[in-house]
Amino acid sequence: MVALWTWTGHAPGRAPRDLGEMETLALAIPGRDGIGVTDVECALVEPERLCTLAIVNPGESVHTLREALETDIEVRRVPAAAHAVPNATGTAVVSAGRAVRALRDTVALSAELRSGLKAELRPYQARGITWLRETTAAHGGAVLADEMGLGKTLQAIGYLLGKAGDGPQLVVCPTSLVGNWAHEIERFAPGLRAVAWRGGQPPTAEAGTIVVTGYPTLRGHGSALAGQRWASAVFDEAQVLKNPRTQVAQAARAISANARIALTGTPVENHLDELWALLNLVVPQEFTHKAQFRRRFVRPISEGSAGAVLRLRDAIEPIVLGRRKSQVAAALPAKIHCDVVCDLTSEQEQLYDRLLDKAEAEGFGTGAQRHTRVLTVLTELKQVCNHPGLITGDLDELTGRSGKFDVCSDILANNLDVRAPTLVFTQYRKTGELLVRHCAEQFGVRVPFFHGGLDSEQRGEIVADFQSPDGPPVVVLSLRAAGTGLTLTRAADVIHFDRWWNPAVEAQATDRVHRIGQTRTVTVTTLTSSTTIEEHIAGMHDRKSALSDLTDAAGVAELARLDDERLLELLRRKRGN
Repeated sequence: MVALWTWTGHAPGRAPRDLGEMETLALAIPGRDGIGVTDVECALVEPERLCTLAIVNPGESVHTLREALETDIEVRRVPAAAHAVPNATGTAVVSAGRAVRALRDTVALSAELRSGLKAELRPYQARGITWLRETTAAHGGAVLADEMGLGKTLQAIGYLLGKAGDGPQLVVCPTSLVGNWAHEIERFAPGLRAVAWRGGQPPTAEAGTIVVTGYPTLRGHGSALAGQRWASAVFDEAQVLKNPRTQVAQAARAISANARIALTGTPVENHLDELWALLNLVVPQEFTHKAQFRRRFVRPISEGSAGAVLRLRDAIEPIVLGRRKSQVAAALPAKIHCDVVCDLTSEQEQLYDRLLDKAEAEGFGTGAQRHTRVLTVLTELKQVCNHPGLITGDLDELTGRSGKFDVCSDILANNLDVRAPTLVFTQYRKTGELLVRHCAEQFGVRVPFFHGGLDSEQRGEIVADFQSPDGPPVVVLSLRAAGTGLTLTRAADVIHFDRWWNPAVEAQATDRVHRIGQTRTVTVTTLTSSTTIEEHIAGMHDRKSALSDLTDAAGVAELARLDDERLLELLRRKRGN
């Protein structure tokens, strides 16, 4: 974004009105004791609009930046006001050349990607892609640490698209997200070829190919990947690699790539040594010695040195880019929708297929019996998607058995780290109880469960407790019980753990957070299990979300009208492939 501000001759003035969102930014400006960092009110506008805005009395800096965008000539003199962004320690500002390059590159990238990237980039996302290009070109690696919901995956895909001609590229992510990455690449960059690799014969990789694999596959088959030279290697949820002594971290370091990119919303979960591990992964030549990092930063920071904190920020600024929603609020809609496709585990796959085979052998019957039988089978399949233990009764171990459950756990872990209160909606009582138990066992957090079995007093206590400043960080809610009449605006993050037939029910649940009193952008994450009935439900939402009269029974009835062969084909969701 471009920040427009005014100068009275001796101090910052009132920011221009009616041009863009208002934001207070720290800028380097003259004062009585020389140039210092001061909070300045600014109007934020998209770079593409800078040349067409009707600005009253534009200053020399505006004229110069417009000239930089409208002509190819080198801008020889840029006023200090146009690049007054201080570094972490407040000892320097961004250079004039870099400011102009960033402006030009962001606008040029947006134009370049319009043909190949099927997404409307927000300005900070376009800047993120150009930053990845600049940083990997200069340092050989980068850490993109934007807050969850700001589109790290989309920015990484935009970067991969721009490097498609340089050779094959690799994405490593949690196993449950392999299918989601392949889906997002096909969705946003159809010109690229995404290959999901889960071991076995090494994939045939050439320019324009993105190989997507999971961390367990990297750990077990890393030699097959290390034997290939990759143009780029992207490590998603890179906090997995925070311990450099683990086999998977060592396998990641063995990957030979021209550029390495780590994506994480939590570069530091417990201690600063984890940050060093990420920096050593992507730019080992610049952060080589852990002992030196600990001596310069970790030890003095642990002893309370504010100067060491600023020195660390200054040292990592060229390598790490992390934006929070509050920083880019002007570029965000009121709600961010994140649809995550989760892979099934092998246990889920086998159980899902076994239930389908049983349904095929028994048939679905006719008339009213058929509707009941279809509903029973659908309920069983949806429970498998949530957690196989809900069908088998084996609930001793919860993690590692459900792709969706593990993804939800990762999101909750991230939100707990950044202190982002979260609501998790599910339609099944037993699923809610598993989530509550998991939060207690995994995170040591007491999580209330708002469901239909509570009386009005108990429900009121949960709402009041959650809305209080020191309330619980997570609440699990029954989708039906909490669909209307509640205000839970302390949260700005919503997870829909399973898919309801009627999209209006999910929307009503989301509105417990997105309503009057909410001052932040709301992130809504829906979890969908791939190659299952949930994909069909998600498709129904896309087709019918505009219909207000879609009842819950309508989705089941639509399936019950199909003959057995077509119904089974739909429920298998191309599982044979």
